[in-house]
Amino acid sequence: MIRAVLALAALSLLMLPGAALAQQGLPVLTLSGEGGTTYSLSLQILALMTALTVLPSIVLGMTAFTRIIIVLSILRQAMGTMQTPPNQVLIAIALFLSFFVMQPVLTDIYDTALSPYLDGTLGAEQAITLAWDKLSGFMIANTRQNDLLMFSELAGHEPYADPAQVPVSVLLPAYITSELKTAFQIGFLLFLPFLVIDMAIASILMALGMMMLSPMIVSLPFKLLLFVLVDGWALTMGSLASSFAGGL
Repeated sequence: MIRAVLALAALSLLMLPGAALAQQGLPVLTLSGEGGTTYSLSLQILALMTALTVLPSIVLGMTAFTRIIIVLSILRQAMGTMQTPPNQVLIAIALFLSFFVMQPVLTDIYDTALSPYLDGTLGAEQAITLAWDKLSGFMIANTRQNDLLMFSELAGHEPYADPAQVPVSVLLPAYITSELKTAFQIGFLLFLPFLVIDMAIASILMALGMMMLSPMIVSLPFKLLLFVLVDGWALTMGSLASSFAGGL
């Protein structure tokens, strides 16, 4: 798990074009203060600061986070629990489950690209290529072929004979689009049993003449009871983790 976190944190730094020059420590900005004191900002620090701003986009768009957070949000809405669990808890659950799913990929990136790069036995360009090959393999395995064809046609490219030939500009939007479709499909299946409970409660209240009583208030305890009895959180987490190809 620690290797996976380190690989994810350093992946954005490896993917920066200027990271190859970071080892030289080239001064980018030099300021002279009182008494002849000189302050310099090296390219390595600048690249690291830039990587920290890119890291959230990498976590959101290139990992399993997108599908997981959308499914959890739809599940919360289907249960009718309003802000329970709160957004911070949902994001934490999605992050931890994303690390769980992506752990084999991130560990492979750490062993084959990041660790040799830090030891000085592998160049920056080679490390970037190896890291991207591992990550793009996971993304291609979870991307629908129709989405890849659509964006490749929009870009004016011919169909790719090899998955390794798919460029970043085509793979990223295709992967996000595929993840959105998959997340809504899973959310639809999760929504159905709770919708049946809402309809049953509404019909019973209508038959009893209690039209002024909100069906959502009455159905909430029954939906919570059903979710607890079937061990809904374990089923949801297990189904989400097993829905990814190329991960665990």
